[in-house]
Amino acid sequence: MTTMNISLPDALRAFVEARVAQGGYGTSSEYLRELIRKDQDRTHLRELLLAGAMTPPTVSADRDYFDRLRDGVNASP
Repeated sequence: MTTMNISLPDALRAFVEARVAQGGYGTSSEYLRELIRKDQDRTHLRELLLAGAMTPPTVSADRDYFDRLRDGVNASP
């Protein structure tokens, strides 16, 4: 693992230190890594949603379509 130094204003540093002190994170590095991972996940989800939005529909999302979806869910064990 490599090291990256970042500069934060006092208010942001205090916020990070408070989040670490509240628990769930052993260090400020763990907290920042978690934030970066969540941002990566959001970015990936956004890319998937945009790709899906640009894909032409294969079937009409009409009443019959949703009835079939409900039937499939209700038939599950």
